[in-house]
Amino acid sequence: MNDEELLHVLALLKVEGVGDIIAKKLLSHFGSATAVFNAKASQMASIDGVGSVLLKKLKDKTIFEKAIQELKFIKENTIDVAFFMDEKYPDRLKHCIDGPVLLFSNGNIDFKNRKIISIVGTRQITSYGTEFCKKLIADLAPLNPIIVSGFAYGVDIVAHQAALEHNLQTIGVLAHGLNQIYPKTHKKYVSKIEENGGFMTEFWSSSNPEKENFVKRNRIVAGISEATIVIESADKGGSLITANIANDYNRDVFAVPGRTSDKYSQGCNNLIKTQKANLLSSAADILYILNWDIEKKVKPVQKQLFVTLDQDEQKVYDYLQKNGKELLDTVALQCDFPIYRISGLLLNMELKGVIRPLPGKLFEAI
Repeated sequence: MNDEELLHVLALLKVEGVGDIIAKKLLSHFGSATAVFNAKASQMASIDGVGSVLLKKLKDKTIFEKAIQELKFIKENTIDVAFFMDEKYPDRLKHCIDGPVLLFSNGNIDFKNRKIISIVGTRQITSYGTEFCKKLIADLAPLNPIIVSGFAYGVDIVAHQAALEHNLQTIGVLAHGLNQIYPKTHKKYVSKIEENGGFMTEFWSSSNPEKENFVKRNRIVAGISEATIVIESADKGGSLITANIANDYNRDVFAVPGRTSDKYSQGCNNLIKTQKANLLSSAADILYILNWDIEKKVKPVQKQLFVTLDQDEQKVYDYLQKNGKELLDTVALQCDFPIYRISGLLLNMELKGVIRPLPGKLFEAI
């Protein structure tokens, strides 16, 4: 896209009442933003959602003043701009009707032929959530996925750091312009992320991290990836909004289960209970559900060394190790446990990393 067309796209996005959906309609209909501004009223009348009020606002010259200022910022700071019709625009985001018309980024982001997952969760991450997140990314590292998150406190920054530790590309999706970093305490991570990934946003340099921006940001996090993973969440929070958006986009969602008494497991447990997320106990679950190549590209997930099993857990583990994949009901019958008891045992064993669930209520020893 040349500078003149970019200027007109920026100006179009500054027209009051023109959001991403209407902007895409206009651009698709006329072929370019320059043509939109040169179009006659009669040509505009046939487009759904474009009325006489919007036509008047397209004539507002102040929108070009703002666009010129932003174009100057883009040029002076060598910001990369991806237009929603460009090849370099994230492929999965192209299929989201409300995806941004423009994405601004810096760093060394490369989406080509890559597996992409988003990891989100509470800003009040617990030691359990931290360890799970780190191990998950370590186990997925042989597949070289891109790790996307929101660069916030808690789960976000743990995911970014874990990705960097394993030389994985990681992308921070921001709720403000690229002229600032929020939270400021995370500035120390910026250079490393830009070396192996980068930052992305739809917001202009004049945009601050306002509350509503974070909700808009979440649709990029959900839309850009193959799956969204919720590590920990209370019963309300931004990560649940991201999970719901991912469901609306028909993307896979995973949630890490926890004790019902734990505040920051309530959101994940509810997602699983309402069938809005797959239960995530290990990296193997992601590989299976997403149909990633397990045999050729990643080492089998090993059970943890020196895991302590109680007598009942050991009985179940020995049975699964001997018999392979088995139905929950069969395990209960053969091990002589009631269903409610076997369900609790299997969940504890999943969390210890010695068994894994499979579709159809099947379980197997790792």
